[in-house]
Amino acid sequence: MSSKLDVVLGLQWGDEGKGKIVDVLAGRYDAVARFQGGPNAGHSLHFDGQSFVVRSIPSGIFREGSTNVIGSGVVLDPVTFREECGNISKMGIDPKKKIFISKKANLILPTHRLLDAANEAAAGKGKIGSTLKGIGPTYTDKISRNGLRVGDILAPDFQQKFEKLKAKHIQQIKGLNYECDPDQGEAEWMSAIEFLKEFNLIDCEYFVNDWIANKGTMIAEGAQGSMLDIDYGSYPFVTSSSTTIGGVCTGLGVAPSKIGKVFGIFKAYCTRVGSGPFPTELFDETGEKIRQVGHEFGAVTGRPRRCGWLDLVALKYTVMLDGVTDLIMMKSDCLDDFETIKVCTAYKVDGKITDQVPFDIACEIEPVYTEFPGWKTDLSGIRKESDLPKAFTDYVKFMEDYLGVPVSIISLGPDREATIER
Repeated sequence: MSSKLDVVLGLQWGDEGKGKIVDVLAGRYDAVARFQGGPNAGHSLHFDGQSFVVRSIPSGIFREGSTNVIGSGVVLDPVTFREECGNISKMGIDPKKKIFISKKANLILPTHRLLDAANEAAAGKGKIGSTLKGIGPTYTDKISRNGLRVGDILAPDFQQKFEKLKAKHIQQIKGLNYECDPDQGEAEWMSAIEFLKEFNLIDCEYFVNDWIANKGTMIAEGAQGSMLDIDYGSYPFVTSSSTTIGGVCTGLGVAPSKIGKVFGIFKAYCTRVGSGPFPTELFDETGEKIRQVGHEFGAVTGRPRRCGWLDLVALKYTVMLDGVTDLIMMKSDCLDDFETIKVCTAYKVDGKITDQVPFDIACEIEPVYTEFPGWKTDLSGIRKESDLPKAFTDYVKFMEDYLGVPVSIISLGPDREATIER
């Protein structure tokens, strides 16, 4: 009964709506797996008149009978994880029966958070725009081979390993002249470690490969977006993990040949949180209107998101990187009231027109726009493709032709029912 591992990826700078789509699709899969990122992710789910935000836990947790895997590429904060589990338990769901955690996932220590804050304070005007969750320092320790992993909590010398890494962090923080209490949050963290020991801790690579070969279907869920990829995003204003398709293989321990469908999610416009280049960003009333109508504020941080028109140059780039087979378009209904819709279809760099993302995306880029008439129709209540206005379907057709990939799902609101499949 061997099956393929399907994947859901964000194609922009994150916040595309992956949580909702994984929740929608999860009912068709036996298991959902997170393969990278940490509690800087905030996947919002809306159903039965209620709203939820999951950070480290896969978005399939609310689907009955689903198995949820936290993969090796994830960085896990035990305290945040325990808080999430507490919220889920209030729904009558037992997370200890549904969640399986890779022993090779790296742990976020309290001093990782302090080091994150110290680095941002030292950066001054050059801040990356970190969520201050300790993500970057944890991945730094992982790459430099100093990290603590989930499997280490079962080792008899875990306390010694913890103290050694903590001492290293304190030395780094002192070097940045950052004042803090190095013991801050440690007692709560150690208590959360004991809670973590009560879960199924797995060898992720064996678990996932055995699952898709013998047990059933699985979909992998990414955090952040492809334009934040550590290698191919808008470096250095990126996250610290591989958010593109390659991160699925390394984060879960599966071969490329095991990948099936790749669902690429994008908004009908663009948003970005924190610092970094954003060629189509709007600083006028239009940008503010998109922000308010789209409720563009961070699910975890509450920070207002920067807003702009859809960037098809960047989107075609990430479609290529990820090998997207199916596009999923989010928040189209947020553009219902615009007379004119603009889409960036080329860049002007140093006086030359290009349809490629340049090496230095922070260089001066002038977006070249194609304009479309707005549909001036409330899409939020539409559930049949045949009821969609022609101006909107023409807009979708243009994108499909430009990107060379079909739009198979259109989301017209936050609720899981507000979805049209084509």
